[in-house]
Amino acid sequence: MSAAAAYAVSTPDGAFEKVTIERRELGRRDVLIDIKFAGICHSDIHTARDEWGGAKYPCVPGHEIAGLVAEVGSEVTKYQVGDRVGVGCMVNSCGVCGPCLANEEQYCDNGATMTYNTTVDPAVQPGGYTMGGYSTRVVVTEHFVVSIPEGIGLDVAAPLLCAGVTLFSPLRHWNAGPGKQVAIIGMGGLGHVGVKIAAAMGAEVTVLSHSLSKQDDGKRFGAHHYYATADQQTFRDLRNRFDLILNTVAADLPIDDYLRLLKLDGTLVILGLPENPLSVKPFTMAGIGARCRVR
Repeated sequence: MSAAAAYAVSTPDGAFEKVTIERRELGRRDVLIDIKFAGICHSDIHTARDEWGGAKYPCVPGHEIAGLVAEVGSEVTKYQVGDRVGVGCMVNSCGVCGPCLANEEQYCDNGATMTYNTTVDPAVQPGGYTMGGYSTRVVVTEHFVVSIPEGIGLDVAAPLLCAGVTLFSPLRHWNAGPGKQVAIIGMGGLGHVGVKIAAAMGAEVTVLSHSLSKQDDGKRFGAHHYYATADQQTFRDLRNRFDLILNTVAADLPIDDYLRLLKLDGTLVILGLPENPLSVKPFTMAGIGARCRVR
């Protein structure tokens, strides 16, 4: 075991405090990373405040991790000491089920091990649950470590390990590109990254935000159009417009209104996770042939 300094919260309404945590012993296929930067994801806030339930305390969040390899296990082949690397939302999975073999480890039949707040064997991880990147070092299975190219700063790379991949994955999966109409709901931490990536892929990008207060930023990041959803005319003007809508907002929204903005067989992907259940009218789904995907 090795000690690491970390910032942890001990209660849902408590403040973060500096603590010392124990990291597990380096295994044969493990990588020890000296953490240089850790992004702040809204999931960290949800978990620290126990807004999704099931939080374990003391809680050390952080799953946008960038740093340098400090040590490797005897069977590690991809990395060596000094390499620039990152870690995202996951640190392990069973590796043998159907989803894992299909490189969809987040859907592991036996339960993916998330970077923090996942129960694990106390004999492997001190404390019995994972602790994240608000710390000085972390031990991660080699398969869940990614290389960071020399051309990008570690501070810039860190948010790509969650916010970046969260938007890139559905954009790639649903073939965002030239000729596709893509809408991004929200211009926050996820939204602005989605605008950049979708524009870089060649899609025609529209931002749907509550107001026009961030319109200049949206256009600067690559959006072609920007609409205020507080104006109900927006939903009339944009009906049947989009091939793909990515909802990045972790708040209750009138999902039926947004579904009606999809073309026939269009796709709405829910990326922001609100506390309350979603409510969708079946006739809305049936009427437009839409697909609603939570990813």
